[in-house]
Amino acid sequence: MNRTTDGAEAVRTVRDVRAVRAVRRQGARHVPLLLAASGWLALAATALPAAPPAGVLRAAAVTAFLLTCPGAATVRLARPALRRGEHWSAVVLAVATSAALTALTTETLYLAGQFTATRALLLLAALTTALALLAHRGPPAPHPADPASHDATARHDATAAPRRRPRRGRATWMAAALLTATAACGGPAVSDMQDPGSSGPAPASAPAGEPPAQPPAAARPWHSAFHDDFTGRTLDPADWTTCYDWNRGGCTNAGNKESEWYLPGQVGVADGALTLTATRRPTTGSDGKTYPWTSGMVSTGRDHWDGQPRHTFTYGYVAAAIQAPADATGMFPAFWLLPAATRGGLPEIDIAEFINSNRYVDLNLHGLTPQGRDPISHQRYGPADFAGGYHVFGVDWEPDGITWYVDGTPRFQVTDPDLIPRVPMELLINLAVGFEQAPPADTDTARLHVAWVGVWQH
Repeated sequence: MNRTTDGAEAVRTVRDVRAVRAVRRQGARHVPLLLAASGWLALAATALPAAPPAGVLRAAAVTAFLLTCPGAATVRLARPALRRGEHWSAVVLAVATSAALTALTTETLYLAGQFTATRALLLLAALTTALALLAHRGPPAPHPADPASHDATARHDATAAPRRRPRRGRATWMAAALLTATAACGGPAVSDMQDPGSSGPAPASAPAGEPPAQPPAAARPWHSAFHDDFTGRTLDPADWTTCYDWNRGGCTNAGNKESEWYLPGQVGVADGALTLTATRRPTTGSDGKTYPWTSGMVSTGRDHWDGQPRHTFTYGYVAAAIQAPADATGMFPAFWLLPAATRGGLPEIDIAEFINSNRYVDLNLHGLTPQGRDPISHQRYGPADFAGGYHVFGVDWEPDGITWYVDGTPRFQVTDPDLIPRVPMELLINLAVGFEQAPPADTDTARLHVAWVGVWQH
């Protein structure tokens, strides 16, 4: 009687275990579908406003996806069923794989000059979906430790081969190797992948590995007279305006016959960088003319003709870390100094001009002789990949000469005392369009990125 009862209990136990395993397998079939949808949910979350509480939800969704889902889909494809004791090591491996895939995607886009946070998130979402759907093609294999896959006799057979212990160490070492490789390659933190929004266009890449802000060695000590590293979300109106001194409802440089009309909406601050965006969009200026392009600029000058400049400088080291536009033809970015008293005109110090090129930079001094002539002093430096990352362009403007620097190396010098400006000057950065050459028909936008601007004086 006891044996019969024990046998019935054993049968019921096996049936109950089988039922539980069946439910687990049914749920496991939905995991790949959830992974496939995770990236698109994170991408949709980026459309939420940046302000709390929506901003918190957006950051949480993007962070959770980047930390786990690409790696989880990869691990799921490689190991549809996990042995007992392998779940924690699988989690570690998924996080490490996610970090490696995020770094690889980011660096590939960055080196190709195509990086944006949204584009990287889109590629990772597509990759996660593809991996998850491949893992969903068939049901998971029976678990090797599943009692439902063996009968009661086989489970108690003394001659049965001993079960292997889970190999936890291998997954742990693989995770450590992936994290080490990611760190060695300089992969970005998850926070760098988030697109928190800004007051204007977002930069195409975060200023990863930007050059330090420091003046060259000199006989006399330097002190900082002005600095902005654009760590906020908006342009500081105490330091910058978005037009020339002669502005009125926007502005342009008619003397160069340029194709853009500058507007504040084309200036953005986000991810630790200032971005000036030129867009092919017809805009009617306050002068009554229609300009085929709209673009952005910043200046430390006035809000209007009769106003007071925000900052002017006489002598010192003036520098900025700049990334030139990837589409350079038809573009004319410039980092320069203009006299504050005359609201333009000569003299003029062109710290860096990129005229239809992101491989060569023009270094110019437009002087002013007593006869009113401009004995321009000019040097072109290159080739170099000025669109591939940030480069530092600066001038050491002293009473006895001006020296131009590119990435800390002097490249040009003017020492004629009659040509050296001796008047307070405003600082300007702009992205002009159509100077000497129109952009190609298939170019509709261009961006100039600035990681920091600094002025040091003795």
